[in-house]
This record gives sequence, structure tokens and C-alpha cells, in this order.
Amino acid sequence: MPKTAKEKPAAKKAAKPAAKKRSPAKKAVPKPVFKTGYVALVGRPNTGKSTLLNALLGQKVAIVSDKPQTTRVSILGIKTTEKGQIVFVDNPGIHKPLHTLNKRMMNFVYSSLETSDAVCLLIDATEKFGHGDEYVLEILRRVKTPVFLLINKVDIVRKDSILPIIDRYKDLFPFREIIPISALKGTNLDVLEGFLTEIMPEAPKLYSDEEISDQTERFLFAEIVREKILAHVTEELPFVTAVYIETIEKKEQADWNKPGETRPLTLIRASVFVEKDNHRKILIGRHGSLIKQIGIEARQEIAEYVGHKIYLELQVRVREGWRDSEDVLDLIEGQKGG
Repeated sequence: MPKTAKEKPAAKKAAKPAAKKRSPAKKAVPKPVFKTGYVALVGRPNTGKSTLLNALLGQKVAIVSDKPQTTRVSILGIKTTEKGQIVFVDNPGIHKPLHTLNKRMMNFVYSSLETSDAVCLLIDATEKFGHGDEYVLEILRRVKTPVFLLINKVDIVRKDSILPIIDRYKDLFPFREIIPISALKGTNLDVLEGFLTEIMPEAPKLYSDEEISDQTERFLFAEIVREKILAHVTEELPFVTAVYIETIEKKEQADWNKPGETRPLTLIRASVFVEKDNHRKILIGRHGSLIKQIGIEARQEIAEYVGHKIYLELQVRVREGWRDSEDVLDLIEGQKGG
């Protein structure tokens, strides 16, 4: 029998490549928004602006006194968090200027109001509304940025006294928010920071994370000495007293506890200006007792700041009319810039 041709095996169908499983589209994670801006702290003298600045930063960068017009130049306090960087500007108390010094103080206020992204007006809950408060509101009516009203010192007044203050101020000015606070106790400061961070513009940080102020050592040392003076003098002396750091000399001295080793030492010489000879006599005190006490207190705080021993020499000098002397004012304010 003739052989029959073998049947070719049926061609296998080409296997289709397995369909790739589509992974779900990844949602773009929005980059966290970082906000940076300036906040001006303003108000009448003695409303607690410097105390608030120190509380917001968690450390002392501005001197504090119960004497009016303690702050004479604007001082920056830098608060950096994961969400943003707020540069708080502590300003002199708003008042009608009489001397060139006071005019310069008010110029710092005006400049801060013009350049800030928000303004915090501090008022003292223990004080009655007066002409000085009307003057402050008159100035703030020129401001185009959001203004927050901070009713300070609520820790020392009755709670039922706060509502009438709120009712009065909300009818006088279109505040963004009205927040009762205690700068001393820290009441509602977290609420304040939340509101401020929210309205700051989106921008990269202006200062490094380590920076907390714009002050030089020279300016800070002068302010510490002046703070101690203010704690001991009354009447007109707080207004007619200024401090200028003449020299800061850093050395190494032998450490008697560790033979062959040295330790740092800073020598500071400062001039304290007053306007009259009787001011000088009061500040020096009987047998030099007052200026000696001021020196001890200032030296202790400066030594704590620098972390080593210091010598502080204070010389009280009479400079008549220094509050109207452009040269003296340039000298004193120049310490802040270096």
C-alpha cells in the first residue's frame, strides 16, 4: 500500500503576550508650602511688645522694663518652623515725638508698618482707652496690610472685662482678628502664630534656622547695661540715659586650675551718657554704689550669654542735649549695625 503522507501537525497558535497590569497612577504629592514674612509689633509704650517677642522666640532678645520708651530701635526676632519663617519686628512705643531721638524712634515704627506683611497692635487690658490709643489707630488707618488686635495682660484682669474692650475696638477699626493674650504667661500665642503663618506669603526663608535676631554683640551688651540702669532709676533718668560700648576686647588668660591651659576673657568698656551733672551724680550713687550694682548685674548677664568671664567698665559721661544730637544718636544706633 502506498504510504500516505504523514499529516503535518497543526501549527500551534502563537501565544499572545500577557497583558501588563497597569499600576494605578501615582498621585503627585504636593510640595509643602513654605511661608515667610514680616510682622510688625506696635502699640503704645509699655504694652508688652518686647515681652511678647521674647515669648514667641522662647528666649530673650529684647530688654524688658516697666519704664516707657524702653525700646528705641526696631529689633528683629526670627521664628523658624517647618511651615514657615516669621520675622517679628519689635518697635518703639507709638508716641508724639518731642526730641530728635523720639522722631527717630517713630521713623522706625513707620518703616516697619510700610514693609511688614501683617501688623499686631498690642494694647494693655489694664489701661483705659484714651487719646494715645486714638493716635495709634489714626496711624494704623494708613496701613494696607492685615492688622491683628492683641489684648495683652489678660492674666491679671477679670474675664468679664475683656468683652467690653473687644466691643469697643471692633467698632473703631477693621481688625483681621482680635485675640486676648498674655505675653508673660504664653496664653493664646499658639493661636496667634497659626493665624500669622496662614496669611504670610509663599516665599523661601530669609534667614538660616540658627538665626534668631539681627542684633550685634555690641548692641546687645549696650542694651543689657541699659536694662539694668532702668531697673534702678526713676523719673526723668530713664529718658536721658544712653549706653555706648566703646570697646570689646577678647583675650585668653591663664587658667590657674589647669596649669598650661588658657581660658577666654572679654573686656568691655562702656560709656553711659546723661544730660546733666546731677543726673551723673544720681546714677553713680553714694560712693559709687549704684553704678557698681548696675555693673555687677550687667556683667552677670553678659557672662552668661558669652559663656565665660568678662570685665565690664562703666564710665558715666555728661553730654548735654544728646537726645537732639545727630552725632550721638548715630553713634548709639550704629551699634546695631556692627
